[in-house]
Amino acid sequence: MPEASEAAAHVRDITPGTTRRVTIEGEDVLLCNVSGTFYAIEDLCTHDGGELDQGELDDCRIMCPRHGAFFDVRTGAALSLPAILPVRTFPVRVEGDDIFVDT
Repeated sequence: MPEASEAAAHVRDITPGTTRRVTIEGEDVLLCNVSGTFYAIEDLCTHDGGELDQGELDDCRIMCPRHGAFFDVRTGAALSLPAILPVRTFPVRVEGDDIFVDT
């Protein structure tokens, strides 16, 4: 996987318990801050294509606002129906205040 050459976001802009949608090389990615650790997942519910950035982050789970499916932002695993397939995850690295996502 090629590494992103510029920061996708800044640590100061995504407080613990919040998310931020970014577009990296044409791909919509959801950055999630879980107690100070950053995770990146595809911003697309595998059940019906809903945007996960409109859902609520509860610890390490994000809920799809359309039908209530939960996904683990650390692993991408589908945690509840109606979703059964995982969302894609992406490697994240933090350098100072910069957050990089490898897509």
